[in-house]
Amino acid sequence: MPWARRIRHAALLLVAVFLVGGCGSAAEDAAEESSAAPGFPVTVTNCGVTTTYERPPRRAVSLNQHATEVMLALGLERSMVGTGFLDDRVLPEFQAAYDRVKVLSKEYPSFEALLAAEPDFVYGGWVSTFDEKEGRGRPALRKAGIDTHLNIEECPKGPVTMATVEEEIRTIAKIFGVPDRAEQRIAALRAVLNQVKSKVAGTTPAKVAVYDSGERTVLTAGGAGIGNEIIRMAGGTNVFADVRKAYGDVSFEQFAERAPDVVLIYDYGDQTADQKKRFLLASPALKDVPAIRNRRFAVLPLSSTVTGVRAAGAVDALARQLHPDRFA
Repeated sequence: MPWARRIRHAALLLVAVFLVGGCGSAAEDAAEESSAAPGFPVTVTNCGVTTTYERPPRRAVSLNQHATEVMLALGLERSMVGTGFLDDRVLPEFQAAYDRVKVLSKEYPSFEALLAAEPDFVYGGWVSTFDEKEGRGRPALRKAGIDTHLNIEECPKGPVTMATVEEEIRTIAKIFGVPDRAEQRIAALRAVLNQVKSKVAGTTPAKVAVYDSGERTVLTAGGAGIGNEIIRMAGGTNVFADVRKAYGDVSFEQFAERAPDVVLIYDYGDQTADQKKRFLLASPALKDVPAIRNRRFAVLPLSSTVTGVRAAGAVDALARQLHPDRFA
């Protein structure tokens, strides 16, 4: 009997330990669930939409190249459940991280496909991400319990500059609670820009006109977008900087009158950069333009000409084309 009592007593003690441990674990889980993450809540006003984040998003979807690459640059692939709509391949440094994220669609997913991924956050690069007619409007997503963020270039308060790029990176980092990663990325971008600045110092700015697309008129970069800043920092002058929009249509006559020294082609879509060059060289209206006469073209992929982590690299790439002698 004494041994039986001891065994029974030991068994009761084990049960008590398990019960206490279980209650403690449950209490800890509940406390963790109810407590805010360090630095949270945070409130962000973005393109007229104010959102308070009680914790970092855990099931994010990024749509458009520059939104996806900002996320990957900040090391947030573990917080992503989907992505979509690339214009180019992602940068090699992001490829391994990108491969861990499910591609929801080649372009924009339908509203139903987006909901099926069960996101708690959608980050869009272009305003078309949140197309009301397609059912992906920000109010509709909010009603479904999904927070949203639109790249700041789509709703600027003034001219878009490299400071705007830094603000976009910092804002996404703030939403996800990783501000230190933003500062590391920004420091790397600034290092590239400082190197370019030293290389092009003292050069005569090249007169640059952007040819995005168009056969009857030219869709060009105006003075309000990051494209204008990229040209300036690369040692050029945007001849259509007086167009007070990020993009604007101008006539071929206006294009010729501004007499650019270099035509900067934005490379994307079904028409290749070489096809665009051939079209411009064959245009009678442009035959006396210095850039056309001297066949001086520069090319940047569209994905590098937006407010994202490629912007500093775009400045470097363009500077090398405008002032090759400084990089020999």
